[in-house]
Amino acid sequence: MRAAFGLGSNLGDRVGHLRAAVTGLAAGGVDNIAVSRIYETDPVGGPAQPDYLNAVAVGDTTLAATELLGLARSLESTAQRVRTVRNAPRTLDVDLLAVGDVEMATEQLTVPHPRAHERAFVLVPWAEVDPSFVVPGHGTVAELAAAVEREGVRPGPAVDLGGGGHG
Repeated sequence: MRAAFGLGSNLGDRVGHLRAAVTGLAAGGVDNIAVSRIYETDPVGGPAQPDYLNAVAVGDTTLAATELLGLARSLESTAQRVRTVRNAPRTLDVDLLAVGDVEMATEQLTVPHPRAHERAFVLVPWAEVDPSFVVPGHGTVAELAAAVEREGVRPGPAVDLGGGGHG
């Protein structure tokens, strides 16, 4: 099953944190990973903070959505993410965006991610690596990316984060 992850960092070694996340996804059971280029993005909500580096990784997995959430949280913990207030600055944010055609909502996890379909910092890089991915209830990533306002989303550093390269 295809799974998509939004990666973000705005504290510390931002590129290093993103690269470690891709390595961790591969080690944690996500195969054939395609990773977008990096985008630098304005923070959305929360307190005043530095700009983010964002990317999207998409890969194949046999893990369940709840197991993928556990993997994401583990990667954030390894990066020493500290959860304080909502939308606070962070060393690493790993969001489970979608898992195939799975739709679920629990106290811990909502799939697909409830705001992914309206966020340029997610859709622009996601459209690079898997434009035909169907976000359940919303349409393809390509359609969603074409409809979103892209202000605040700029090309970031041109570095390879690992995985299988750009889509």
